[in-house]
Amino acid sequence: METFRTIRARAVKRQGGEKELASRLMKPKSAAALKKISDDRWLAGMAKAVFQAGFSWKVIEAKWPGFEEAFDGFDPHRVAFYSGDDLARLVSDKRIVRNGAKIKATVENARFVTDLIREHGSAGAFFAASKPENYVDLLETLKKRASRLSGGSAQFFLRFQGVDGWIMSPSVVAALIKAGVVDKAPTSQKALRATQGAFNTWKKESGCSLTEISRVLAMSTDA
Repeated sequence: METFRTIRARAVKRQGGEKELASRLMKPKSAAALKKISDDRWLAGMAKAVFQAGFSWKVIEAKWPGFEEAFDGFDPHRVAFYSGDDLARLVSDKRIVRNGAKIKATVENARFVTDLIREHGSAGAFFAASKPENYVDLLETLKKRASRLSGGSAQFFLRFQGVDGWIMSPSVVAALIKAGVVDKAPTSQKALRATQGAFNTWKKESGCSLTEISRVLAMSTDA
């Protein structure tokens, strides 16, 4: 497997220098900062990731104030108890993207958030306690317990919330293949564990976060 030093050197060359590469990196939020994020913002983040999946992000962003109004500010305790009448109302609400399956997923995710509140005190406390070296386990939890939050939608949700982890973009997959970690996009548990192991090794080698490593990988290839 390639060292992170080798991968970073390739990224520096492609980006035109160390300064240019550094300007394109981003850091995750601290555990303390994640814990401070209110429960409604965690549900809002989940909803945005779900509605953006397979749809125009610009349209979702433009309509987002309407989403906030239609879903009662994403108060998880209110949304979790939406009735059939509420679902019917939302399906005909022009302020949002009227996708019944994604509307239902938002209600189900509100119930997931209320479960986290009951189990951990807050959704923020749950995500703040997650460990970068076990990122694949967090992804698996979202896949099993949340609604329509798996693969890219889960990864983008976590990235935008500030949780440390990777986004498995085509360029990151290409970098992982070039580094000798996997031979195709990692979807099986075996391949995901191999990916986690590689990221953990590079994290230890470089002192960088998984978020930074992911960005460097993405910028190290032409994919």
